[in-house]
Amino acid sequence: MIIGIDLGTTNSAVGIWRDGKAELIPNSLGHVLTPSAVSFEEKTGELMVGLAARERQSTHPDLTATAFKRYMGSSRVTKLGKKSFRAEELSALVIARLKADAEAYLGEPVTEAVITVPAYFNDKQRKATRKAGELAGLKVERLLNEPTAAALAYGIHELGAESRFLVFDLGGGTFDVSVLEIFEGIIEVRASTGDNRLGGEDFNDVLIEEFKRATGDQVEGKDRGDPLLRERIRAAAERARRALTDHPSTTMSVVWKDKPLEHPVTAEDFEALCQTLLNRLRDPVLRSLRDANLRAEDLSEIILVGGSTRMPIVRRTITRMFGRFPANAVNPDEAVAVGAAVQAGLKSRDGALKEVVMTDVCPYSLGVAASDHDASGRHLGVSFSPIIERNTVIPASRVQYYSNSAANQRIVEIPVYQGESRNLADNILLGRLDVPIPAGPTGSVQIEIRFTYDINGLLEVDVHIPKTGEKRELVIADETVMADADFEQRRLALAALKQHPRDTDANKTVLARANRCFEESLGEQRAYIADQIRAFEGVLERQDPREIEHGRTQLTQVLDRFEGETWL
Repeated sequence: MIIGIDLGTTNSAVGIWRDGKAELIPNSLGHVLTPSAVSFEEKTGELMVGLAARERQSTHPDLTATAFKRYMGSSRVTKLGKKSFRAEELSALVIARLKADAEAYLGEPVTEAVITVPAYFNDKQRKATRKAGELAGLKVERLLNEPTAAALAYGIHELGAESRFLVFDLGGGTFDVSVLEIFEGIIEVRASTGDNRLGGEDFNDVLIEEFKRATGDQVEGKDRGDPLLRERIRAAAERARRALTDHPSTTMSVVWKDKPLEHPVTAEDFEALCQTLLNRLRDPVLRSLRDANLRAEDLSEIILVGGSTRMPIVRRTITRMFGRFPANAVNPDEAVAVGAAVQAGLKSRDGALKEVVMTDVCPYSLGVAASDHDASGRHLGVSFSPIIERNTVIPASRVQYYSNSAANQRIVEIPVYQGESRNLADNILLGRLDVPIPAGPTGSVQIEIRFTYDINGLLEVDVHIPKTGEKRELVIADETVMADADFEQRRLALAALKQHPRDTDANKTVLARANRCFEESLGEQRAYIADQIRAFEGVLERQDPREIEHGRTQLTQVLDRFEGETWL
């Protein structure tokens, strides 16, 4: 059984293709979106994943992790109490929960998956995503670019006429733009670009800084860096940003040391504060159109993907940018997961999808470090020499020819880079290869370098020295990836972590939410919530399923009255 997974910064989702259509799989709470959050209970040693974990972020920040997708492929380590995790390990815990939800829903084991990644993820980030799937016990059949998945969800594979689309994907932590074209039953990605450090979290940060500025004199200096206060402000910022989607103004409210801190925010103020971020949305759009050799008026539709595109300030910016309104045919929160399910159907060779052919592109330029010389042969330094240009249709194989840069050189070192800058320091070093060459005058030894890049982002480097027949091959691998023995050990360690049963998710979640509301409240409201928590804990001790369900419903209704329904 193969599933499609949208591994998101804020929320993740899982889907399946069956009976000729894509179907999203609900989790144990009945939601199709699962927050990408992990938390530990130190007392019990239990691991929580999803909404229960996210509800603990503002009450237990040192035991809870979110937005770790932003650190995929890096060496950053997140500490949860006494345990340490890398981003791919935290992501593996989320994927494992989605896998368990799928198996419970489908009633059979799940062994394979298509996992989506931002189109602008680099080589290290893609390999880390694949590693996360493998750590969760899945064979990762394909890494699918998120905008391409969104296009599949939109249904452009069902259109007969030639059309061009731009997918504008602004999620919680990343921003992607892709231009796609359909003709004669083929979906072709013409260009992909983006910004891996731009998303809803950055818009939250703007509100966080504004709240700190407005209330700073009400907080003691020693408290201003407190992680607990920071998480409470972050939660208030998220609520305010969502409220401004439907209302012209809202109030950010935080309780700190029994003292209410408040700051009103209007939609107009928010737009002014976010102007720098809104301007950053423009450059990737212009670059994608330029690389695709298209004008804005050549596009049939602009498709919005990612929960952050719900913000009115973003939609207004897009409308001004293109001079028309974007399409609203797909749910921006679910589109990528639906597309991943369609791709899973393609991988399983479902008959209903047999006519769909897709091509994708390499989002970054790939090349080597090469010496620069002027017309007189004077050495000018070393710079980036692209071999596969960005937005080349993949799979692709390209060859370039170089020569020895010094007389009597015995070894040529070939560093492999990914990026767009001529300056090597601004690009990402993927690996290096040392190749023996025969001694000779400068420029006398030809060096043939071939790059082969496939649809899963695997890069193979082949070097051939025609003079001697010497050949060397390098398959680019992340230097920080664990060795096979370490990987298996870590996979077993993650699998052995004590996770609370799925059938207790609802109880864990409502209690985590109630405790957060208690900490965020004052006076009579706080006392009332405390009474409700005690009553529900008493119900849990009696272990009567029907009584527990009734008590949980009552407690949820109380919390909804105080803060509105839970958002995802």
